[in-house]
Amino acid sequence: MQGSARNLLREFEEGRLVPALAAHVGIRYRPDEEHGEIGSWRRSVPVLLGLLCDCGLGDLQVILEYQLPYSPKRVDALLCGVHPETGLPSYVLVELKQWSNAEVVRHGLVRYNGRKGQPVLHPAEQVRRYCMHLLGFVPSLARTPSCVKGLAYLHNAHRGDDWQLDDFDRDDYSGLYTADQLGDLATDLAASLQVADDAADRLVRARRAPARSLLITAAGSVAARTDFVLLDEQQVAFEAVRGAVADASGNGGGRKKVVLVRGGPGTGKSAIALNLYAAMARSRVKVVHATGSKAMTETLRLSVFGENHWQGEDVFKYFNNFARARQNELDVLICDEAHRLRGQANVPDYWRGRLRGQIHQLIDAAKVPVFLLDDHQVVRPSEIGSPNDVLEIARAMDCQIVEVDLDGQFRCGGSPLFDLWVQRLLGLVEEAPVSWSDLVADTDDEYVVESVEAPHALESWLRARIRDTDAGARIAAGFCWEWTPPVRKDGKLSLADDVRIGGWHRPWNAWPDVEVPDVPATSFWASDPRGFGQIGCVYTAQGFEYDWAGVIMGEDLVIRDGRWVAQHDRTEDPALKRTTGERFDRLVRNAYKVLFTRGMQGVCVYSADPETNDFLRKHTA
Repeated sequence: MQGSARNLLREFEEGRLVPALAAHVGIRYRPDEEHGEIGSWRRSVPVLLGLLCDCGLGDLQVILEYQLPYSPKRVDALLCGVHPETGLPSYVLVELKQWSNAEVVRHGLVRYNGRKGQPVLHPAEQVRRYCMHLLGFVPSLARTPSCVKGLAYLHNAHRGDDWQLDDFDRDDYSGLYTADQLGDLATDLAASLQVADDAADRLVRARRAPARSLLITAAGSVAARTDFVLLDEQQVAFEAVRGAVADASGNGGGRKKVVLVRGGPGTGKSAIALNLYAAMARSRVKVVHATGSKAMTETLRLSVFGENHWQGEDVFKYFNNFARARQNELDVLICDEAHRLRGQANVPDYWRGRLRGQIHQLIDAAKVPVFLLDDHQVVRPSEIGSPNDVLEIARAMDCQIVEVDLDGQFRCGGSPLFDLWVQRLLGLVEEAPVSWSDLVADTDDEYVVESVEAPHALESWLRARIRDTDAGARIAAGFCWEWTPPVRKDGKLSLADDVRIGGWHRPWNAWPDVEVPDVPATSFWASDPRGFGQIGCVYTAQGFEYDWAGVIMGEDLVIRDGRWVAQHDRTEDPALKRTTGERFDRLVRNAYKVLFTRGMQGVCVYSADPETNDFLRKHTA
C-alpha cells in the first residue's frame, strides 16, 4: 500500500485504508475486529501518518506493510524520500508498537504489557535486522548503506523510573522512540527525509538480489564450515552447475538451464549444496540457498553463523519466499531437499496474471535453478518434488535440463547395501526383503542393524551405544500417537508423555515456538544433545543425521501375511489424515525410509505391532 502520508491518512479517515491493507496481506476484513493486525492498523497507522503531516512531511511517500525481499516478513511502514543535505535517496523503516511497558528478559529479548510465555525480539533489534536484510537484497542500497535508517516507535509508552529498553546496541538502523519523545522523533525524521515524488517507485522497481557485501560475508562463513571433499558424481554435479552459470552469463538471454541432482539419503546432496553456495558467493554470483524444511533451515543458520544466526536469514531461505520474485533476479538458486516442494505456493502470485506452483516460481526466479532431491523422501500429500515433477514443469517452460545422478553412500556408515536393504524391506523396489546378515555376507560392511523385542530395550541399546562410542543417538517414530501441548507441573512447563507402548512412555519433541526448560526447540531436536530425551518424527528427522538411530514403527504400516498393509486409521499425522489408498501407502513407506536412514553408524528398529516386529526381527538377524 503506497501513497503520500496525507492521502493515506484521508483513506484511513474515510474507512478505506484498513480494508485495503487486509486485502493486500491476504486476511479477512471484519469491520468490528479490534485484535490482531486489523486492530493494530487502526490504532497505530493513523498515529504515524498524523505525525508526518504535523511535522511538514504530509507529502512524503509511505509504503505500508512493505514485504522484505525473499522473506515473509513485512515492515509496518517504509518512509521514502531524499536526504535534505545530499539529495540522495533516503529510506526509514518504522516498526510501530502499541506497548505501554516492557521488561528485558535477557539481552535482545523482551516481554511487553505484562505478558507471559515466549519473549520477543527487542523492537530496536527487530528493525535493525529488517534494515540489514533490505540492504542485503537491494544492491543499489547496499552501495550506500547510510541511505537506510530504522526506528521503532512505541507510541503508547512513556519513559519512567521502570523503563528498561534503553540498553541495546545503538546505530542508525535501531532508533527507539516513545510517546514522550515526539519532538525528537519529528526532528530526526525531518533531518533524514525530504519529499521526492519518485522515491517509493524507485525502491519498488529496484533490482533485488543478494548484495555483494552479503555474498562475501556469507561465502566466508559457509566455506569455513564446509570441509566435505566432493567426490566423483558429487563433483560432476558441482561442475554441471558451474558450467550452467558460465553459459547463462554469456548466452545473452538464451534458454534457461535447470540442473536436477538426484540421490538417495547420504549421497552428499546437502554437502554439494553448501559447497556450491560457498563457491558461487565467493565469485560474487547472485546466489541463495533454499529448503522447505524449517528444522534444516534454522539449523543451517545456527551452525554457519553461530550466535549471529539471524544473519543466516539472508542466506538460507524457504521455498515459499519466492512467490513474488521477478524473473531471473538471481543467478543461481540452490533448492536443497527439493522433494519438500509444494504443489501450490503458500502465497498466491497474482501479479503476473496467473497462479503458479513452487516449482514454477523457483525456476522463474533464477537463471540457473538447481534442484537436489530424493524421490523416496516425499512424505506429505502436498509435496510434489519428484524428479518427474521438476522435469515436466521445466520442459513445459522450455528450459534446457542437466541431470546428474549421485552414487555412493556417505551416511549409514558409507554402506550402499543398507539403503538397498531398507528399500527391499519396505517394498520400495521389486526385490523381496532379505535379512541383513545374508545381504552383507562375505562383505566388509560394518554398518550395525539390530532389532529388539520392546521399546525399553531399544532405548537401552541406544544408551549403551552412546556410552561405548561416545556418540549421539536419537529415537524417532511413526506419527501414530497424538502430539499434545506441554503441561505445567510444579509451576513449570514440561512435555507430555504422548508416545505410550505398554508401560513405556516418552514425549514427542517440543512444540514449535514453545520454550520448555532443558528441551531443545523443535528445529534443533536432531542437532542438540538434549534431543535424546524426546521422540522425533519424520518432520524433525528429515535432512539430518546422527550416529545411532532408533526407529519405532507405529501401526500405520504393518505386516499381514507377509505383506505390508498401510492402516490409514492409525495415523495421527494431520497431513496424512486427508490421504488414503495408494498415495497414503507410498507416503508412509517413504516416511519410514527417512527414519531408517538417519544413522551414521547403525540403526535399531522396533514395531509396536507384534506381527510386524517379528518380521523386523527376522530381517535384521
